Amino acid sequence: MIWQSDRVGSTDNWITLLGFGLRIDVASICFIVGIPAAISLLISGIPYINKVWDVLTRIWLTAAFIMFIFMEASTPAFIDEYSLRPNRLFVEYLIYPKEVFSMLAEGHKLTLFLTSLVTIITVVLSYKFFKKQHIFHRPQPKWYQRPILMVIVFLLAFLGARSSLQHRAINPSYTAFTNDPLVNSLTLNSTYSLLYAVSEIADEVSSFELYPKMQQEQIITEIHQAMGMTQEQFPSTEYPTLHKQIATKHFERPKNLVIILEESLGAQFVGSLGGLPLTPEYDKLVPEGWSFSQLYATGTRSVRGIEAVVTGFVPTPARSTVKLPNSQTDFFTLAKLLGQQGYDSNFIYGGGAHFDNMKSFFLGNGFQSIIEEKDFVNPEFVGSWGVSDEDLFTKANQDFVEKSKTGRPFFSLVFSSSNHDPYEFPDNKIELYNSPKATRENAVKYADHAIGHFFKLAKQEDYWKNTIFLIVADHDARTRHPELVPITSFHIPALILGDGIKPKQDNRIASQIDLAPTLLSLMGIDSNTPMIGQDMTKASDNYIGRAIMQFNQNQAYMRGNKVVVLQPNKPAKTFIYENKTLLPSNDVGIDLVNRAIAHPLLGTWLYNQKKYNIPDTE
Repeated sequence: MIWQSDRVGSTDNWITLLGFGLRIDVASICFIVGIPAAISLLISGIPYINKVWDVLTRIWLTAAFIMFIFMEASTPAFIDEYSLRPNRLFVEYLIYPKEVFSMLAEGHKLTLFLTSLVTIITVVLSYKFFKKQHIFHRPQPKWYQRPILMVIVFLLAFLGARSSLQHRAINPSYTAFTNDPLVNSLTLNSTYSLLYAVSEIADEVSSFELYPKMQQEQIITEIHQAMGMTQEQFPSTEYPTLHKQIATKHFERPKNLVIILEESLGAQFVGSLGGLPLTPEYDKLVPEGWSFSQLYATGTRSVRGIEAVVTGFVPTPARSTVKLPNSQTDFFTLAKLLGQQGYDSNFIYGGGAHFDNMKSFFLGNGFQSIIEEKDFVNPEFVGSWGVSDEDLFTKANQDFVEKSKTGRPFFSLVFSSSNHDPYEFPDNKIELYNSPKATRENAVKYADHAIGHFFKLAKQEDYWKNTIFLIVADHDARTRHPELVPITSFHIPALILGDGIKPKQDNRIASQIDLAPTLLSLMGIDSNTPMIGQDMTKASDNYIGRAIMQFNQNQAYMRGNKVVVLQPNKPAKTFIYENKTLLPSNDVGIDLVNRAIAHPLLGTWLYNQKKYNIPDTE
């Protein structure tokens, strides 16, 4: 609280935070000690068994204490990066120890050292302390007292763990009291926050459990109206959003498609979008293509960006569908649709494609092959997250040259990684923006240098004239704005390039989920698609766009400058987005609130019922 005092704010906030924090800490302690304490009372008079239980209890308490200290020691670095206490992202990263440890060892040596030191000291001291504690060496209650005391202790622990007499026990939603997610997360301790995230992953969170309720028929009606279409344009009973999309132009020869997904490239780093002067190569390309100046990411993780750009799926408070079990097969992707059109589709990544379950998802849903770190021969540079972006793009260009010789159209998703903590890239490639070398700003500048390297190669090849390219970020970097959903931190660049693409500066609001329908139209592909995104080639110049942004369990729906924010188990809040700030407003209207509610509910419903797909062709 002292560290983040400027965000905690008023004295009332300090008091409220301390009060909720005390309740959460008491609940955590009751969860940890309640059942062991009750069992200890019950068996205190049973010889031998009580000695074994004495040892087990000391081990349990020691482990719990170490867990509490380790999580708090890990918290400052996590808050500094994500403006939240450790949550499900912390858990998901633990699944990939090789990549994570390499990242910590290279870019966070001090954090790793201090956390390890504090944890080791805690292990030693707690072992010595609990070793001296022998529960049953003290006077024990008489046999007839034990059951009564056990019930009393259990009830006290139960009430303390619930910390509420209402229908639902205390939880992060209950203790949220401000519009700043970081301050709300400070009411928790990091062990509680982590274990709550684990429980959510084990029992995947549903929009229907978190957000206001809505009937299925109304959900569909709201979505169809948001798409500007009528019920008659959705003939399928099996796939509720499946519809016919007719391209705005057609070609005798199918166009290739290359999507370059740039790691953590927020608008704040892009010179042509008013950000830092770190992207001269990207900025040189802007006058050559269709540039989106008001495009917003759907989330803050790479897999959320992949989900939006490659599948057009609406974000939900659950994990990205790239990682969920029901979407590993029979789930719509651009690769699946283009595969039905005779395309060769692949994924090219400089690291291990197993990360974030990308490999399984892609191969199960239409991608025919994957090029990953092990497939690069003698790369110039290898860091914690794989080969450098220059190596990546050199390999991609070689692959496209070979594919173009076959005469078969191709689709490739190329995912960069050099702009990822710990920001490793080759020496002497760029003029450093700041010192030391391994900073986010310098990594952005190198990633931009690699983009320039690729397009210099591509423009010299035959495939250039018959290929449409999209450069788009997966998400922005750090989210530091004290708002329920920091909209500024979702603003990202997107640029469509290629022979025949008319240069255009597009100032309409758009979402990542609008890109795939737009690309299909530019490629001349008529298709049956379940995507609900807008084909921007058909939208008028005065089209009032919308963006959908998922931030932890909060979701924002923005249309024009009107914003609806959904929070777990709370009424929707409405705002006006003005001067990069959310201002509370009552002038948004119930229609927009209902539309905002319908979108995450649709996503959860389509996923649960496996209704986001296209029929197989013979």
